[in-house]
Amino acid sequence: MGMSSTHLTRRTLLAGATAVALGAATGTARAAEFPSLWQEFRRTPFTHPQIPYVGRSGCHGGAARFPRPRTVADVTDYGAVPDGTTDCAPAINRAIAAAGRAGGGTVTIPPGTFRIDDVIRVGDSNVVLRGAGSGRTTLHATKSLTELIGVYGSRYGGDKSAWSWAGGLIWLAPRSRWDSLVAAIRSRAWPFEGWTGNKRDEWTALTAVEPAERGSWTVTVADASALHPGRLVLLRLADGPGHTLLQHMAGGGPGPASYTWDDKTKLLSYIPYEWPVRITRVQGRRITLERPLPLDLRPEWNPQLTTHVTELTGSAVEGLTLDVVETPMSPHLLDKGYNGVVLQCAYDCRVDDVTVRNADNGFGLVAASACTLRRTRVAGRGSHHPYFCREGSHDNLIEDFTIEQRTVPAPPNTQLHGINVEGLSSYNVWSRGEMRMGTFDSHRGLPFANVRTDITVNNNGRHGGDANAGPLFGARFTHWNIRVTNGRAGLMKIDGLAPYSATVGLNEVSEFDQIDVPDFTGDPHSRLELYGTTDAVRPRNLYDAQRELRR
Repeated sequence: MGMSSTHLTRRTLLAGATAVALGAATGTARAAEFPSLWQEFRRTPFTHPQIPYVGRSGCHGGAARFPRPRTVADVTDYGAVPDGTTDCAPAINRAIAAAGRAGGGTVTIPPGTFRIDDVIRVGDSNVVLRGAGSGRTTLHATKSLTELIGVYGSRYGGDKSAWSWAGGLIWLAPRSRWDSLVAAIRSRAWPFEGWTGNKRDEWTALTAVEPAERGSWTVTVADASALHPGRLVLLRLADGPGHTLLQHMAGGGPGPASYTWDDKTKLLSYIPYEWPVRITRVQGRRITLERPLPLDLRPEWNPQLTTHVTELTGSAVEGLTLDVVETPMSPHLLDKGYNGVVLQCAYDCRVDDVTVRNADNGFGLVAASACTLRRTRVAGRGSHHPYFCREGSHDNLIEDFTIEQRTVPAPPNTQLHGINVEGLSSYNVWSRGEMRMGTFDSHRGLPFANVRTDITVNNNGRHGGDANAGPLFGARFTHWNIRVTNGRAGLMKIDGLAPYSATVGLNEVSEFDQIDVPDFTGDPHSRLELYGTTDAVRPRNLYDAQRELRR
C-alpha cells in the first residue's frame, strides 16, 4: 500500500492540463493547482488529521462493476400488468420472494407503468430488482407508509413521525429485521433501527480486540476461533462517563474535552459506536480487515468484535422510476411516509439508475454500510430529506446524483434539507452531484470523517438536528471542489465550524440565512485552501483520486 509521489502520473498531469485548456476556451481559465493538503495526504493517507481515507467506500470496496446474477423471475410471470391501474405489488413481491428462495438472482420488470399499493420488499441477499431503465420502467406508488404499516412515533418522544427519517416504499432490509421493525411499529414499541435489534440486545461478543491505531488494517484479537475470511462482524466501541470516545470522534483536545456531553441524550443513545466490516484474512490471532480502522481502539472503550442481525448483502434495485402519487408536503417532522428507496442493515448492496419522484424522503441509508447509490435522482414536488444517512451508516458512496428543483412551491411549515448525515455516521462520500436545491445537511449527532466532493449546489436548504443530538460535525469532514451557485457559505465553508476539517477548492461565499457557530471552543485545527476558486483544485474529485492511489 505504498503511497509515494510517483503516483502523480503523466495521465493525471495531462488531464489537469486538458481541463485548463477547456477552461481557457470558455473564458473561465485558472491554472490547475495541487493544494499542499493533497501532497500531505498522499504521504499519510490512512492517518491524515483533516482528510479521511475513503478510497474503499462503497459496495465491494467501491467497485465500478458488479456481479449480474442470472434472471430467475419476471414480474409479469407472477401477474404484474403494466397498465397503470392494476395493483402489481403482490406480484412483484411474489417474484422477489421466489428469487430469494432460489438463493438469489435477478427479477426483471419490463417497460411500462406498474401500480403498487404496498411496500416492495427486498429481504433476501443476492436478489436484484431490475427495471428496463429509469426512463422506461415506472412503479407508481399510491399509499404512504402510515397507511400501509401504521403511525410511527419517535423513540425520543414528542409527536414527531419517524417516517420523516425512516422507511421506504422500496425497502431493502433483511427479512427478519423488517418483520421485527414492522411488528414493533404496529405495537407502538418504537424500535431502535440498527444492527443489533429493536432494543440493541441481539448480539453476542465474539472476541476482545487489543489496542490499535486509526488507519490500521490489522488487529490482534484475544480469540480468533469464531472468525474466518468473509465473515461480517461488528466492531463495537463503548464509552465511559468522561466521554473520551466522543471526544476522540471530535478530534480530541481542549475543545471537545470542555464540551458538555452529559445532557446530549439523543447523541448518547447512539453509543456504542458500531462499525460493520468484513474479515479478509486470519493468521493466528492477527485479523486483516477490508477497510482500515475508523478510530483508535483503546482499552477504556472495551473494543470487541460481535455478532449482529443477519445482514442483507449483494442485493440491488436498478433501472426504474418510483413515481409517488403527488400529495402536498406535510409540516416538518410529520411526514406520512411517501418515501423512496431505503437500505437498512444492508452491506455491499446498491441502487443504480433510479429516480424517485414526489417523495417525502428520497433515498435512505439506515444502519447501512458499504453500499453504493449511483445515478440516482430526486425529482417532483420537493422532499424533506432528498437523501438521508443515519443510525450509524458508514463507508457508503453516493455518486452521480441529482436533486432537481421542486416543481411546486414549498408549503408553509415544511423543511428542505439536502444530503443528510447524522447519528455517528462516518466515512461516507457524496461525489459528482448536482443539487439544484438543498444543502449539505450535517444534522447533528456527531457525524465524522465524511467527504463531499465535486458537487454543484444551489445552497438554499437548512440543516436540522435537535440540540440534544450534540455537535454538527465531528473531525475530518472534507469539502473538496464545491461550486456554490448562490454564494451562501452555510455548511459549505466549514473551516470555522468543523474540527480538524478541510475546505478545499470552494468559490467565494458569504454568510446569510442559517448561520452557525462552532460547537467546540478553541482552535478547530481546520484547513482552508484554494478558497475563491472554481474547479481549479487538482485532483478535481477527492474520492476518485483516493481510488487511483490504491492502484
